[in-house]
Amino acid sequence: MKKDKKVAILQSNYIPWKGYFDIIGLVDEFILYDDVQYTKNDWRNRNKIMTKDGPKWLSIPVAHTGKLHQKIQEARVIDHRWVDKHWRSLEYCYAKAAFFDRYAERIRRVYEACRTEDYLSKINYRFLREICSILGIDTRLSWSSEYSLAEGKTKRLISLVREAGGTTYLSGGAAKNYLEESLFAEAKITLEWMDYSGYPQYRQMSEAFEHDVSVLDLIFNEGPDAGKYMKCFEA
Repeated sequence: MKKDKKVAILQSNYIPWKGYFDIIGLVDEFILYDDVQYTKNDWRNRNKIMTKDGPKWLSIPVAHTGKLHQKIQEARVIDHRWVDKHWRSLEYCYAKAAFFDRYAERIRRVYEACRTEDYLSKINYRFLREICSILGIDTRLSWSSEYSLAEGKTKRLISLVREAGGTTYLSGGAAKNYLEESLFAEAKITLEWMDYSGYPQYRQMSEAFEHDVSVLDLIFNEGPDAGKYMKCFEA
């Protein structure tokens, strides 16, 4: 009998929020979908951290001119000074957080490693790997470019799941706007939807709580207890 295998497929994001890592932690293989078009002003190259005055954006500068239809994996960084800028912002915002000192060096090393990295996808991958390690998530991370790609949004996802040996596909809720659910049924692949509701609050550096900030906020504030505020570690 074929062993059940759950797969998720998402575009790479920069230091994503906890929900992104929950999807990673809830599947057996997480495929970084970087063969698709890069979108400006999205989560690919930016995310939010918390300050005492509320959320603050951290953005990696990416070349856009003449590259309207570039794929995510082709997106290149145009100014590496973002490394120092982002790290200074993290230090300033989280220096007094309960567990900043415990994890600061590990995160700083990733930033240093990105100082000479030109491609956004590879930068995102470095952070995903390190943050998964901190959280204790051992899901296999792979790239869509490692597989052959079919035509059509839904058919392409089904093809990726099949090639990965998956029997179940876990999707984010936003995909309900375009996924053809009947095609998953025809392919005998179970389609599940991620539920982002019901997250408990945790300690933050601001009085106004925000859920949709980088998972680094949760790690620096709750440390080893971060999993208590996520779904992939629920019994």
